[in-house]
Amino acid sequence: MIAKLAFGKTGHMSTRTLFGGAAIRAAFTQEQADRLLELLVEYGVNHIDTAAIYGNGNSEARIGPWMGRHRGQFFLATKTGNRTYPEAWESIRTSLKKLRVDYIDLIQLHNLTDLAEWEIALGPNGALKACMEAREQGLVRFIGVTGHGLNAPRMHMKSLEQFPFDSVLLPWNFLLSKNGEYAADFSRLTALCAERQVAVQTSNRSPASPGPVVSPRLAPGMSRSPNGRTSAWQ
Repeated sequence: MIAKLAFGKTGHMSTRTLFGGAAIRAAFTQEQADRLLELLVEYGVNHIDTAAIYGNGNSEARIGPWMGRHRGQFFLATKTGNRTYPEAWESIRTSLKKLRVDYIDLIQLHNLTDLAEWEIALGPNGALKACMEAREQGLVRFIGVTGHGLNAPRMHMKSLEQFPFDSVLLPWNFLLSKNGEYAADFSRLTALCAERQVAVQTSNRSPASPGPVVSPRLAPGMSRSPNGRTSAWQ
């Protein structure tokens, strides 16, 4: 049985290992996706994290038909990489349609680490406005932010000073723990998140590599997910 912890202040008790929808590739058939997703039920994983761009959009499209039979069992998260208000709204609507759900538990601003993009997304006509309106309309329940790269912790702290996000996602692994600057930034971020009850999700992908780190050692309190990612709730 996989241990569970509170996912920030959302009220959800999330399994320490979540399923990353990037594991569902563009070439997956529905049958292949269904077989993979059934493993989540078998092993008790209750949190799915996908994104509009995963599998060239195939991840959401394959999760959708299966999700119709299992919606009540899962905390469902996805992401939009769009930065402007109209584009993000369209992305959210498309995700709802592909996932075949009435609402998404967590919508996340995807890889928001570039300062220029950050200023657009959190600006008066940015993607955050679309997420907030979707939340007001009951189409999403919570709003988070994700990031890759060595500046992810610093940018997440900047984001949290601007808006009370419910979750953050960023890289963490043995190699990064030995990077003094990154480790210090990560520590400051997690302390802030603990203080504000913001959920912290970690990926073991290296910021300098498009693929997962080979056989990383995991920091205390982290566990590997089926697609090579890790997760930890602070």
